[in-house]
Amino acid sequence: MTLLALGINHKTAPVEVRERVAFAPENLAQAMQDACKLAGLKEVAILSTCNRTEVYSSAEGDACAQKLLQWLAHYHDLDVVRLSECSYCFEGDDAARHMMRVASGLDSLVLGEPQILGQLKSAYSVSQEEGFIGSELGRLFRHAFNVAKQVRTHTAIGQNPVSVAYAAVSMAQHIFADLSESRALLIGAGETIELVARHLYRAGVRNLTVANRTLGRALDLAALFDGKAIALGDIPSVLPDIDIIISSTASQLPILGKGAVESALKKRRHKPVFMVDIAVPRDIEPQVGQLDDVYLYTVDDLTEVIEENQRGRESAAREAEQIIEAGAHEFMRQLRELDVVDTVTSLRLHAHSLCEVALEKAQRQLQAGKPPEQVLDMLARGLTNKLLHQPTVSLRDASAEGRDDLQKSVKELFQLPGIDLPKQQD
Repeated sequence: MTLLALGINHKTAPVEVRERVAFAPENLAQAMQDACKLAGLKEVAILSTCNRTEVYSSAEGDACAQKLLQWLAHYHDLDVVRLSECSYCFEGDDAARHMMRVASGLDSLVLGEPQILGQLKSAYSVSQEEGFIGSELGRLFRHAFNVAKQVRTHTAIGQNPVSVAYAAVSMAQHIFADLSESRALLIGAGETIELVARHLYRAGVRNLTVANRTLGRALDLAALFDGKAIALGDIPSVLPDIDIIISSTASQLPILGKGAVESALKKRRHKPVFMVDIAVPRDIEPQVGQLDDVYLYTVDDLTEVIEENQRGRESAAREAEQIIEAGAHEFMRQLRELDVVDTVTSLRLHAHSLCEVALEKAQRQLQAGKPPEQVLDMLARGLTNKLLHQPTVSLRDASAEGRDDLQKSVKELFQLPGIDLPKQQD
């Protein structure tokens, strides 16, 4: 069984590629089914966020990584060579180590950010509900969650308030001298937007509007900050009054287009508008950034702000790496132990089956009147021959191929004494 972790992230692929490789939540079940069928996977889970898309799997054989890459490219209608240039693939203990780093926030755009753990747990839950998680991948996910908890508990990785949401609000403070006089529109109602709302509120923003496809969720979120909620279709009517727009939805198509923003700018009389599009695929058409008085940023533009804020976490990250290394080593040790248990169980079942057949034959011989001494002798010899037949054949084949590794293993396994053959006389 081979563990695989294949994907792209903010370090290896630009947003233009990441948004094309992103999976819509409603398509995950069918995508995992296709991956298992076309890439020959036994277990699979898909993590898809604004900064990464990763496929975790377990499979038989060594050729699955290339098949998985080909499937991913085909599924998203991408050139496989182009995708391979900005993708990565980890196998075995490297795959386990990578998942633990992701779960702990050490592979995130914002070092140590906690949201990724919840997103990884969600990916695990979806895969488990759809029946694509088995014993091996399930064990890896649970171990990764435990390691991430240790990192949070025993290091200061999460103490500094840095996240994509925090970086977006920090950038807004560079555009507007006093955020308390600004009016903000938040598009979406997920975890990231909730974090944005919290940071904006702490920065003094008291005029918050939440727009979401599901109005009920928008109402719930807006109520936390004394804001108001609207449907996505009502966005054009409020745009002229908005100074800050931050968007993060799971929409596959843009929410905000150039035409709507142009109309709003005319009514605003060229007052500046600050926009951050955190979504992948993007919620705001890139052409909006070409308009005068619009400051449009994507997640990639937040990198500089985030790097400055995360320097304080680098020492904690080194401590976290040690915990992850120990966690990966422990996971692989447990996996090897389980492999040994499976092998021993299989060996015992095989020996028991041979014994049952030999005993039945011996009982028939006794019932036929054969002397017990003779039956016992035949039982012992027959069972010995049955048990040693295949190992003997394998040893002879290995010897014929010039291999002595199997012979050494057998001697060690059975603690065989050396045999001194009689010397030939001259």
